[in-house]
Amino acid sequence: MKHNITVIYGSAREARQGIKAAKFIINKLKERDHNVTFIDASEYPLPFLNKMHKEYEPGKAPEPMEKLHNILENSDAFVILSAEYNHSIPAILKNLLDHFQSEYHFKPSAIVPYSAGKYGGVRVAMHLRAMLAELGMPPISSLFPISAVQDAFDQNGNALIERYDKFIVRFLDELEWYTRAYKNERTNGTPY
Repeated sequence: MKHNITVIYGSAREARQGIKAAKFIINKLKERDHNVTFIDASEYPLPFLNKMHKEYEPGKAPEPMEKLHNILENSDAFVILSAEYNHSIPAILKNLLDHFQSEYHFKPSAIVPYSAGKYGGVRVAMHLRAMLAELGMPPISSLFPISAVQDAFDQNGNALIERYDKFIVRFLDELEWYTRAYKNERTNGTPY
């Protein structure tokens, strides 16, 4: 079953290495015949949160926010790629996610944390688990942590370390299972 899956990448640093991981995830989702939309937080200049999308009159939100709303609203699931900044979430990613709410409800998410070091960003994943659940897009139980991201993929998103091609299979199988389950239940209505 084909799904609309949105990959959200949250880093604004120069010489970003995580973009290669984002390409890897996008490539693997497309190989499974999903419709993939990529949101690079650095390409959507949102102000620091002072007014959520839902607080604007319909059609009156700033253009980048309206575009994001439409993408998120039409998504069946989300893959969140996050660097680990001081053991937590990059400000640009948190700010983007916080601008929306109902767009995420009853849709699963999957977390891809990464770092330049050996721990693969797992500390940021714990912060994201709580945040994504609160936003209404519960994360699947599996993570896809990427250690030494600068050495893991080439510029086109091809894995340079064989285990990533192996481990992505189970991760995406689980995301697809939850996406089907949530999508089927949404057709029957949601609690709110």
